[in-house]
Amino acid sequence: MIQTSPLISQLRQLKPVQLRLLAELRESGALGLAAARIGIAQPAASRLLAEMEEMLGLSLHERQGRGLKLTEVGEALARRAARIQIELSDAAREVAEAATGRAGIVRVGAVTGPALSLVLPALIELQRITPGFRAEVTVATSVHLCEQLRDGRLDFALARLSAGETQLEGRGIAGEPLSLVVRRGHPVLLQPRITVDDLLRYDWVMGDDETLLTQTVMARLAELRLPIPQRRISTSSFLFTLALLNNSDAIAPLATPVVDSLSGNPSVPFVSLPIDLGLTVAPFSLVTRIGSRLTPSAQRLADAVVALA
Repeated sequence: MIQTSPLISQLRQLKPVQLRLLAELRESGALGLAAARIGIAQPAASRLLAEMEEMLGLSLHERQGRGLKLTEVGEALARRAARIQIELSDAAREVAEAATGRAGIVRVGAVTGPALSLVLPALIELQRITPGFRAEVTVATSVHLCEQLRDGRLDFALARLSAGETQLEGRGIAGEPLSLVVRRGHPVLLQPRITVDDLLRYDWVMGDDETLLTQTVMARLAELRLPIPQRRISTSSFLFTLALLNNSDAIAPLATPVVDSLSGNPSVPFVSLPIDLGLTVAPFSLVTRIGSRLTPSAQRLADAVVALA
């Protein structure tokens, strides 16, 4: 049985470069690539890995073809090492903010609806009152955003957590109603009263069957005992969807906040249909890493987003 007290002492003797190497090994699965990422030669990386195993008295890796694979012990330590790297990076950013008095760059991610309805106005207001406020915004699916958040590439995200998530936690914000959108001048708009039958005569544009929006729409139509609409083109790209709407008679379910942000401008060639099928995507959350603390600038943006929501 491994004695935990001696192990704690041994772990404390690990060098930062060794922890960085382990974290990169977990990411790349190749010693040469991991060594290059931390700026050392492969023989030096091999020595560092061997020193770690000798110090701990545990096997951290095993050969697998031309590469290597971390053992269960190595994987566990590498996960912690990666977390340490993230915390050190966040600490450096927070210290820099405190030392200079200037806001650091906030890295925020969001699914499309909250990106436009919450992140955008929050950033505009923060930049109005703090001209030096800077941010990098990533708009993607929840799965992609959560992956980036775990890896330390985002400070927080407006996304939906998967069941069984162990590294991230979320604060529920709001559900996301959907509107059915068409181009201005669409033939269905000539109907004195638009019915579901009218809508089913046209293609509907959504992502594949694995996307939450598509699953939501299909489940609601089944609940209403309505047939599945024709979907000859599937895409999760917001820009491609808008381009397709603009060049065809397709119909697209889109987040209502997104539609509202666009339809206020009469020059935008899209309108939401005056029909409500009760389409609402599951609530999204403000997602952070468990046990982490946001930098002051990131916290200000998070607070502004929550206040708007």
